[in-house]
Amino acid sequence: MDTRHLEAFRAVYENGSMSAAAAVLRKSQPAISNLIARLEDEIGVKLFRRTRSRLEPTPEAATFFAVITRTLDAMETVISVSSNLKGLSSATLQIASPPGLATYVLPPVIAEVLTAHSGATARFITRSSYAVRDLGLIGAFDVGFAELPIDIHVASLEVFELTCLCVMRADHPLARETMITPQKLDSAPFITLFPEHITHVAMAEAFFAAKARWNVIAEAEFFGTACTLVQQLGAVTVVDPLTARSFAPAGLVAIPFEPKIPYRFGMFQPNARPPSRIGLDFMARFRVAMERVNAGL
Repeated sequence: MDTRHLEAFRAVYENGSMSAAAAVLRKSQPAISNLIARLEDEIGVKLFRRTRSRLEPTPEAATFFAVITRTLDAMETVISVSSNLKGLSSATLQIASPPGLATYVLPPVIAEVLTAHSGATARFITRSSYAVRDLGLIGAFDVGFAELPIDIHVASLEVFELTCLCVMRADHPLARETMITPQKLDSAPFITLFPEHITHVAMAEAFFAAKARWNVIAEAEFFGTACTLVQQLGAVTVVDPLTARSFAPAGLVAIPFEPKIPYRFGMFQPNARPPSRIGLDFMARFRVAMERVNAGL
């Protein structure tokens, strides 16, 4: 049974005449009459009786109309969804990342994707790197971000590296320096991340090599928390440049640190989840964003 027959039947049933149905469907009246005749032949039932200038639906037509309306509505939904999938407009972008990236880096990229694909939606999961890696095992998102090492099997992995900066309040005695070293921070109150964080180990090694005292007064799990403590206590910390930049409006200054402390993280797709087109688009836009960061834009 051709859907054209069903569409013609519905149009005649709803509009009461072949000519009105032809106008709605933008077809000729003979074409509509032919479609109705073929449909009646196929199902073996008379669907309309002519009464004066109007077509009167038979009782069988009323029953048939109730059934085919649901069918046609469902088919229109399928066509709409198919069209949306082609344009990514009905897709849902699912991202998981640690708080630092979630707060300071990813929202503009996600907003760019949603703006480019009207009708798309996003689900943004913020967890520690450990939790993101665990969620990746079950394919809980399209694209995940986690600090290295990413020791799970993934469909794809790209590693990004940023050079950390030393952050302090503008009224700190070292705020006008062009370069900060462990010697300059000897005994200065310092906020660090937890010992298991990659930057903690690198900072400890830098102070040890310089024979400077690393005066840690607090440990935080995330860079943003460390910066907030610096703001409150007048201490110093070393964080990734993205977090450092976000705290500039709050009065914190960021100064290069020597030796260089790298901050590495990975962008990956879980093995357990097939790649989505909107996820791939997001990844491409994120690469561009990171190129801008590295260019200092």
